Amino acid sequence: MTDVFNWLLPLLTIVSGGGWLFDRRRHRQEVESLKADNKQKDMELSKLYVDEFRSNIAEPLLREVKDLKEEIARLKNAIQKISDCPRHDRCPVLNELQEQSRHTPSLNN
Repeated sequence: MTDVFNWLLPLLTIVSGGGWLFDRRRHRQEVESLKADNKQKDMELSKLYVDEFRSNIAEPLLREVKDLKEEIARLKNAIQKISDCPRHDRCPVLNELQEQSRHTPSLNN
């Protein structure tokens, strides 16, 4: 009977140790799977943030810049036509622009 216990105790130790190793491997695989899932979720969330930024901030700003460029082009066109006006020497717009250019420091300085 003691021989059975002498063999049974080491056998139970080996079996329980094997179960621990199996649980450890399974736990490691679950952790790796969760890490991969988290990376995937982070990437999806990042894509969502980029899409939201693009639609709520970037695109409206691009439209506004485009509108401003068109307004500046129209203003330049109108200013270039001042010299064709028979009363350009008394033009308040031309006078204002010349006054502003005298008081605005040059970018080359």
